[in-house]
Amino acid sequence: MLNTDKKITEIYQNIVGTLSVSDRLRLAAMILNDISQENIAVVDKSNTCTKQDQLDITSFSLQYAAPD
Repeated sequence: MLNTDKKITEIYQNIVGTLSVSDRLRLAAMILNDISQENIAVVDKSNTCTKQDQLDITSFSLQYAAPD
């Protein structure tokens, strides 16, 4: 792993670091687009609310709402 980190740092310093800001942004966009094409689960959705959770929270909250 350390060897990989060193290689990545060298690539950044020697190649990416010499590019203009606009070229670095284009490169970053290309990398992100490539990653998104691989369908890698980057976001952990295991702790997200379901529709039923949202309805339950809303129903519970409305019990304490002031009447009109």
